[in-house]
Amino acid sequence: MADLHGFDANTVQPTSFDVLPAGEYDAVIVASSMEPTSNGQGKYLKLELQVLNGPYQNRKLFDNLNLENANAKAVEIARGTLSAVCRAVGVLTPKDSSELHDKPMRVKVKVTKSEEYGEQNKVTSYKPRHTAPPTMPAPQTLQQAPVSAVPAAAGNPW
Repeated sequence: MADLHGFDANTVQPTSFDVLPAGEYDAVIVASSMEPTSNGQGKYLKLELQVLNGPYQNRKLFDNLNLENANAKAVEIARGTLSAVCRAVGVLTPKDSSELHDKPMRVKVKVTKSEEYGEQNKVTSYKPRHTAPPTMPAPQTLQQAPVSAVPAAAGNPW
């Protein structure tokens, strides 16, 4: 039995563990650790992310990056994902995963479903939080050249 004296559910918002809808969210990494794989043959970087704003503010997301694994493809994917995280937060050569914490970024999330676990969120991309839209060069004013200055065509222009 546990003493809950002083707790009032009227003053605390209930926690929801429903999946977040697919979409993009501003988030930060709030915790990370290297964990052994279930078979003990490798290690993965466990990332805990927190949504920064909107209706899902403070909700958690998780990602596991198989950085040490017998499956070379799993390691390749994990290293690519870690590169995307590093670029998204502006830390290209971290010495420790804690250097990636508390730096805002934009994550894209999808909903996956399995028989074993039901619906879950999967982070599918990491991007910088504020990316500038592509800049287009200003249109140049065309000046009409005199006909005598235009060279004769020497064949098709394509």
